[in-house]
Amino acid sequence: MTQVDPIALTAELIRCPSVTPEEGGALQLLEKLLSEAGFSCTRVDKNGISNLFARWGDKGHAKTFGFNGHTDVVPVGDEAAWSMPPFGADVKDGIMYGRGATDMKSGVACFVAAAIDLVRETPPDGALILTITGDEEADALYGTTTLLEYMDAQNEQMSVCLVGEPTCPNTMGEMMKIGRRGSVTTWFTFKGIQGHAAYPHRAKNPLPAMAKLMDRLASHELDQGTAHFDASTLAVVTMDTGNPATNVIPAECKATVNIRFNDAHTGASLTEWINEMTDAVAQETGVEIEAKTHISGESFFTPPGDLSGLISAAVEAETGVTPELSTSGGTSDARFMKNHCPVVEFGLVGKTMHKVDECVPLEEITQLKAIYSRVLKDYFA
Repeated sequence: MTQVDPIALTAELIRCPSVTPEEGGALQLLEKLLSEAGFSCTRVDKNGISNLFARWGDKGHAKTFGFNGHTDVVPVGDEAAWSMPPFGADVKDGIMYGRGATDMKSGVACFVAAAIDLVRETPPDGALILTITGDEEADALYGTTTLLEYMDAQNEQMSVCLVGEPTCPNTMGEMMKIGRRGSVTTWFTFKGIQGHAAYPHRAKNPLPAMAKLMDRLASHELDQGTAHFDASTLAVVTMDTGNPATNVIPAECKATVNIRFNDAHTGASLTEWINEMTDAVAQETGVEIEAKTHISGESFFTPPGDLSGLISAAVEAETGVTPELSTSGGTSDARFMKNHCPVVEFGLVGKTMHKVDECVPLEEITQLKAIYSRVLKDYFA
């Protein structure tokens, strides 16, 4: 029986212009392919976001392996800066170019291909669940969370989950993610009184209050790291006044900070700390300060064990490299999956993701499918 070619499938997916929230034909393509292979497929769309749930095997089986991934991609940016068409999937010197080539249409193609080959060639004593979303690159409000809500309502349960995000910094196989830092963003608005720069006593300048608060937040050591995480970080990402005049004290200015935090904190504890710091500066300066905070995700950690060992062994067998167990990087949909079952992330080298001329070596696509195939074979052995 002919196996699914992950390179050809990656190319087909890249040619679907699925910039969030557009489905672009990507999930339709996968639904058709999986249905023909015997998977029961359900579209779980919500608020204009497209999601796909696919299951093979008996519902509720004690050994149910899950994959999670996304087909939505970030915008191409300046298309004229691309040397290859961003949705062309053109190949040059053994490298495929296109938006989503790395993040993460190749990952989805590889786990879909591995899953289909398994159930066609050696149907396992168990079940497979694939959850594929079209809302990972944007706000992630109606993507994997919606799929998990559907699964809960239908009593669908994964035993373990592998998220196919790019995880390797430079070399195929060198890193897998067993956790992620949490993320908190706070938007500040500082409100003073506009006035003439020559008569500052008649105004209330919000800028010194902004500078004072930003310095205190950025200078504070949140922690020195924990057993499985590096130290938490706070970055001031913007400070804005929108004031073109040199003789006017502005009435308002704004700033934004982002915190990437480890398991020494929670989103709630950091929000409380930010509010305390904000209130202190407001009292000292007399400037009204509004702080709006959004928690994108909490930190999480899957202790090394059977799942990480299974994936590590498959990676080493196919690449000769033993992957580092890491909690570095930004957020991913693993932050939602961790509430459902043990979750680990492993995928391609991510050096070109979100960049102009995003690309993936064909050899790495072949390797990744082989790794996923070995993971499934060993899991159901």
